[in-house]
Amino acid sequence: MPGERLTRQDRREIAAGLRDGQTYAAIARRLGRPTSTITREVMRNGGPADYHADRAHQAGKRVVRRRTTAKPAAPSPDGAGLAGRDPRTVENATAHITELFIQSGLQQMAARVLAALLTTDSGSLTSADLVRRLNVSPAAISKAVGLLEAMGIIHRRRDPRSRAERYVIGD
Repeated sequence: MPGERLTRQDRREIAAGLRDGQTYAAIARRLGRPTSTITREVMRNGGPADYHADRAHQAGKRVVRRRTTAKPAAPSPDGAGLAGRDPRTVENATAHITELFIQSGLQQMAARVLAALLTTDSGSLTSADLVRRLNVSPAAISKAVGLLEAMGIIHRRRDPRSRAERYVIGD
């Protein structure tokens, strides 16, 4: 059930738990949900003193938002692209790999960077390549690269031709 939307019955159990004076963690365990999900649900819908399950369910139906995934940029001429491969297949594989990394506990941006490095033809990408390919800010790339470097998953290599730093997956 984690990852799915809260049902009306879930919300009724949250309301009952709040009335009984249970903690968010106890309610979350009973529902098999993360504590943060219960906390956000209650705080979004009136707080512990004013939470009403039916009203919260109606509000939850109105606020359905979907995260959109940035489309990968066109292959770059420096070898970071997808030479000869079907871009849609590569995009699907990259999305699947990213999801697997996220499910294993890796932060979302670090997972996206690692998946991009795994699916590139050249085996390495510069920060600028990653910014274009993932359609994110250089700061987001920098933070993700720092995390992956600290974990020993990737490392920097100086490109002698362009003097740019390239990120490569470690051995």
